[in-house]
Amino acid sequence: MRLDPSIIAAFAPSGTLRVAINLGNPILARIGDDPARPSGISVDIATELARRLSVPIGLVVMDAAAKSVEAVENGHADVGFFAVDPVRAAEIAFTEPYLLIEGCYLVDRASTVTTNEQVDSPHNRVAVGAGSAYDLFLTRELKHAQIVRARTSPAVVETFLTQRLEVAAGVRQQLEADARRYDDLRVLVEPFMVIRQAAGIARVRGPAASRHLDLFIDELKTSGRIDALIARHGIAGVSVAPAKAHGGSTC
Repeated sequence: MRLDPSIIAAFAPSGTLRVAINLGNPILARIGDDPARPSGISVDIATELARRLSVPIGLVVMDAAAKSVEAVENGHADVGFFAVDPVRAAEIAFTEPYLLIEGCYLVDRASTVTTNEQVDSPHNRVAVGAGSAYDLFLTRELKHAQIVRARTSPAVVETFLTQRLEVAAGVRQQLEADARRYDDLRVLVEPFMVIRQAAGIARVRGPAASRHLDLFIDELKTSGRIDALIARHGIAGVSVAPAKAHGGSTC
């Protein structure tokens, strides 16, 4: 099916689909064999979207989610892949989530903190990635603990160790990978949140574009494409978000 030219123009007004890729979440994207081109689930989804729009793709690579959000909001990128959050939703229209990721806490092995409820205490300082989904969430939820913001999500554990903080918060896979590098750290079993990863486009691009993006993501879920990408990239500990019934087509 031939797309309405207005849809293509809404997604790629420059003639190229510029996609914000966040390297701060290794589940979604990372530097592969070619340092000039990242690989990962979000890169593959973006490539497929550009193919269906029949436009070339340009990757706008960022080291933090907050920078990716800003790039889409200010028009420096056309589409991005982020965790759904009401603060971000003011300017960005999100699709239904395509991936569910656990946000967890990490502590020193000798810490007396064993449950999520014990974290929100006045004597606890919690390291988070500045502007990350769990930063936004914990800023709303924590009433007593102090939040200490690291520059990027991958720098959270380094900040936790350097500043001798009591708790670090982040994506389970990232924290578990960091914990394996040290003998005296542990990740709490229960997640404190489920991070809903979605695609997003600036609201100013119009409702037709955001609906098209939502249909596209849902089709990838229902066709098994997201499952295949998880397997292809060897990502463990994540799940595909439930599909949402839609009418229409994204071909």
